[in-house]
Amino acid sequence: MSLVTLLPFIVLIGAMFLMTRSAKKKQQQAASMRNEMQPGSGVRTIGGMYATVKEVNEDSVLLDAGPGVDLLFAKNSIGAVLTDDEYNRIVHGIEHDLEADGSVVPDDASSLTETDEPAADASDDKPIDLGKKDAADEPADTKAAEGDAAEPKKTDGESGAK
Repeated sequence: MSLVTLLPFIVLIGAMFLMTRSAKKKQQQAASMRNEMQPGSGVRTIGGMYATVKEVNEDSVLLDAGPGVDLLFAKNSIGAVLTDDEYNRIVHGIEHDLEADGSVVPDDASSLTETDEPAADASDDKPIDLGKKDAADEPADTKAAEGDAAEPKKTDGESGAK
């Protein structure tokens, strides 16, 4: 056999080796993440449930999902161990205190402008044309044509009196 006929097989075996190597690397990272879990850590299960680790055993984890709710999960069912900031942001809606970092972001963009002029009042704004026309803006012949089309035509047997 020549090298040309063996080349596709060599490429295929090389690709399989690279794929299994990256999958093993990901599995090792996940296993080390699960082994580093400690009581008090916030976690997300592979099912999407957020909880706090209460107890870590060899193959299982006891999670506190709420007041009086303790759940026993297999260690393999932990999808991610979260940082305290991330867990509090997701579960409790508590944002990280930006003032402690010294990187305060203003609530509005007024501090980003370089002029000291006061902002223009909203009453100075012109109305925005959205392509809709009021009845007063339409020509009279258009109103009549629409009125005729909107009213059903009366046949000979119908009368206007009720």
